[in-house]
Amino acid sequence: MDTDARKLLLEKMLYARRFEERCFEAYMEREIGGFLHLYVGQEACVFGVMAAARAGEDAVITGYRDHVHGLAVGMDSKLMMAELFGKESGCCHGRGGSMHLFDLQKQFYGGYAIVGAPFALAIGLAKAIQLQKRDQIAICILGDAACNQGTFHESLNMAALWQLPVLFVCENNLYGIGTRIDRSTAVTELIERAKGCGVTGAQADGQDIEAVFEASKVAVEHVRSGQGPYFLELKTYRFRGHSMSDSNVYRDKSEEEQWAGRDPIQILKNRMLESQEITEEEYKSLDKEILDTIENEVVAFARQAPSPDVEDLEKYVLCDTDGDSEQGVNTNG
Repeated sequence: MDTDARKLLLEKMLYARRFEERCFEAYMEREIGGFLHLYVGQEACVFGVMAAARAGEDAVITGYRDHVHGLAVGMDSKLMMAELFGKESGCCHGRGGSMHLFDLQKQFYGGYAIVGAPFALAIGLAKAIQLQKRDQIAICILGDAACNQGTFHESLNMAALWQLPVLFVCENNLYGIGTRIDRSTAVTELIERAKGCGVTGAQADGQDIEAVFEASKVAVEHVRSGQGPYFLELKTYRFRGHSMSDSNVYRDKSEEEQWAGRDPIQILKNRMLESQEITEEEYKSLDKEILDTIENEVVAFARQAPSPDVEDLEKYVLCDTDGDSEQGVNTNG
């Protein structure tokens, strides 16, 4: 990576961190309701992967911890925040909320709340790409706990059998809600389970965005060149609880402190400070600019956006097959 690429990724990760922290505040202020799963601490994973892929062109699907994935594919953060606020101007008209962000124009298929279900949906996307001979790949990004679902084995087996253009990315943050991986999974090196299904793969440090990028370049090239599916396991850690209702009392504080010392933003920032690619003053200025943008543009937009009309409760429930966008699902979500 050159200096410009590092600066851009630092800015993207910092924006995502401040976006998520502002979501936390909005939830505490009761401006966001329902479920809310934050991505703080894992930013290097999705941004490293999408830096190697074609953001906005390759089909991406993920689980319910999806805000930053939406940002990484290029979704409009104002429309995303409006969705979280339950507003009509949101990317899904306020009907989806935190766990169901969606943007067809950016090839982002969610935000999907059923654990493990995106594995099967991803191979469906990949099969469509294969049949239509498109120069795309499907990217499925899920956590370690999803790999204990039957859909993991079924989907990887089918992907390998049909040599589908799909990249499976496991964001292994060591916990499925409050259960540590070694208490729920016999084979904790998940790459070995993928190999058992006949899928090529690798592991990488999910806290170092340059390491993620380098591993992702290999993975993306493997899939896009027609060599079949690939499984990339990224070792990472979420700095907050599983969701807003999680008291987070089950994790050892020494473990949390150890991982806090490997903050992906700080790792890249310190590397750039040492190489004199950025100064502390430039970083602080960037941070302030991001905070101002999120507050004065993103949150302000969400607050001012109209709420859905109760008379439109059944609108967008079924997709219109006649092409009338007034009756069917908007192509933006």
